[in-house]
Amino acid sequence: MQRSIWRGAVSFGLIYVPVEIYGASKDGSLSLHLLDSRDFAPVGYQRINKTTRKEVDWAHIVKGYEYEKGRYVALSDSDFKHANVKASETIDIASFTDASDIPAMYFDTPYYLVPRKGGQKVYSLLREALRATGKVAVATFVMRGRQHLCAIAPNERALMLLTLRFASEVHPPSQIKSLVEAPTRPAPAELAMAKKLVEQMSGPFRADAFKDTYRRDLLRRVQEKIRNRQTHALEPDAPASERPKAQVIDLMEALKDSLRKGRGRPAKSAPELPGRKGARSAKRA
Repeated sequence: MQRSIWRGAVSFGLIYVPVEIYGASKDGSLSLHLLDSRDFAPVGYQRINKTTRKEVDWAHIVKGYEYEKGRYVALSDSDFKHANVKASETIDIASFTDASDIPAMYFDTPYYLVPRKGGQKVYSLLREALRATGKVAVATFVMRGRQHLCAIAPNERALMLLTLRFASEVHPPSQIKSLVEAPTRPAPAELAMAKKLVEQMSGPFRADAFKDTYRRDLLRRVQEKIRNRQTHALEPDAPASERPKAQVIDLMEALKDSLRKGRGRPAKSAPELPGRKGARSAKRA
């Protein structure tokens, strides 16, 4: 069992729920190492003092904030911990809202909230209250030296904590407005055909219907190189296949062809999403 990464309490009103936070996601990328191409020796990571050019031991490294060019204020672990003691120990619920009211671009990383000893009853109360109202809790807390905005939602028997980006961390759509505005509006017939194609390809979301095929194919390539004993020498890169050139297409014919082929037929069922029953989530989405 993995270790908890945060311990504290969820606070709403005068109610406190002692909880721990556990990771709910994992990195699916391949673990790759940097190697020297001349002898395939691993290339290590060094912490170099930019003034003396000498390596610095971890024991002498501190975190600092550059308040002027080349001038710093050093911050210790106690500075981070005592910047806001309550925030570093409490997930403070500020409000409740519909999950659909939070734009997708704000969601970041999922975690599990697990009740600590003595907190099971109040934990269950919060979970069932969220489930019955169809709401998610919006809260703030401090973890790993920074404050997070988050949403708390029920997922089966557990509560999920999903960190959110602050508004200041998201670029507004207005910044790319000129890049996405179409010079002309679609023809009514094209729009009707596109809507029909969307409806044909619609269905409940099933996360297990999607696989990381790139990682799978890359692992196959690794196994192939091992079988061929290509493990101690670099191969010249194969010439990249020429990318297909952009071509003018008949949009209506492409839409009709897509409908005839029935591309992208959805899976038949979907798991319940946090804070919503599956059908309701799909409908609102």
